[in-house]
Amino acid sequence: MTATLPETRPPASLKGHWIDDWRPEDPAFWNTTGAPIARRNLIFSITSEHIGFSVWSLWSVLVLFLGPEYGIDPAGKFLLTAVPTLVGAALRIPYSFAVSRFGGRNWTVFSAALLLVPSVLAAFLIRPGVDYSTLLILAAVAGVGGGNFASSMTNINAYYPDRLKGWALGINAGGGNLGVAAVQLVGLFVLAVFGAGQPGLVAGIYIPLIVLAALGSALYMDNLSQARSEKRGMRDAVRQPHTWVMSLLYIGTFGSFIGFGFAFGQVLQVQFADVFSTPVKAAYLTFLGPLLGSLIRPVGGALADRLGGAKVTFVNFIAMALGAATVLLAAQLRSLPLYIVGFIALFVFSGVGNGSTYKMIPAIFKRKNPGDDHEARRLSNAVIGIAGAVGAFGGVLVNLAFRQSFLTTKEADSAYLGFIAFYAVCVVVTWVVYLRPGTSRV
Repeated sequence: MTATLPETRPPASLKGHWIDDWRPEDPAFWNTTGAPIARRNLIFSITSEHIGFSVWSLWSVLVLFLGPEYGIDPAGKFLLTAVPTLVGAALRIPYSFAVSRFGGRNWTVFSAALLLVPSVLAAFLIRPGVDYSTLLILAAVAGVGGGNFASSMTNINAYYPDRLKGWALGINAGGGNLGVAAVQLVGLFVLAVFGAGQPGLVAGIYIPLIVLAALGSALYMDNLSQARSEKRGMRDAVRQPHTWVMSLLYIGTFGSFIGFGFAFGQVLQVQFADVFSTPVKAAYLTFLGPLLGSLIRPVGGALADRLGGAKVTFVNFIAMALGAATVLLAAQLRSLPLYIVGFIALFVFSGVGNGSTYKMIPAIFKRKNPGDDHEARRLSNAVIGIAGAVGAFGGVLVNLAFRQSFLTTKEADSAYLGFIAFYAVCVVVTWVVYLRPGTSRV
């Protein structure tokens, strides 16, 4: 059903939730008709994306349940968390296409319902004696939750006027990112109440929530007809140099967020095994970083709206390099308080950077296509999908960096050095492309 709106509302209700007339840049249209519809779609987009992130992040929690009876070493557990990250990253490209092919509402309903598959499988198949290859398959299937972000961001980007895109995309992404912290809190609850012998309960809790999210999307979301006219955006976007620059920067922000979110609990257990001797002790801390990083993401978008996305992103990467250096120092000193402070800083600044980088994308193509809102929107939607996919692949690299570091040296120091070097590269790229004199600032 569609809420009652003033008579200027678009003709949506008679054609299966399709809206034919959408003019967010028109103040009269936006104030009387557009804003309520956009807000309603944003709410249900966030709900579905939030649960998608939780399912995608399931294995950051489930590995904490895999005790000695499963016979899996730390390197094997890092691989289990890297696999869903990789699958989710790959799915972000087709998920971005899906919005223009099927409609934002229709695809949200389908992608939400699809989350039932990994949740049901994990709820019933994880138990001592299961072979490692089966666990890898279950982890890979959970990757479908990673695709929801790209389609959700592409969809919401089309609903809001340029002056509010940073805020709207930040709210949408931040609410979704909270799913990482939420599933870790669910894991903490299950560990504390039922113990480490019931990993299936973590996935089982999400089954009714997935059903409710799919039903809510079906009843209250809409499709924008104009999205269907934005064909070949991906083909044209891959030819744009800015696409790959922004993808690199998004590896540093979102790749860090999702990679650290998946790895934090394991790293704590390995680096400070004497303190975190049981999974529940590690679980008390693992949710904190993703929680703060998610909550701060809309602030990054709002700061970018006000100060400029490139300026916020530039300063943010400097802060991330300092955070990684703090973690490295803490590891050398074996200082748990300093270690936690450094990691929390990494989560917070990755959240700020997530917001600011996504604000840069529509601003870049608005600047490159003055007076042509359709072309700017078409390209920015495609680039959001590409950058989201490449950025998520950064989460794979984080987990593989930790895995290789622990395999080689039994420590994570070389991984931290790699992170510092990468953030330094991002600082330089942001300055050279978007901030040095003579460039078009965004």
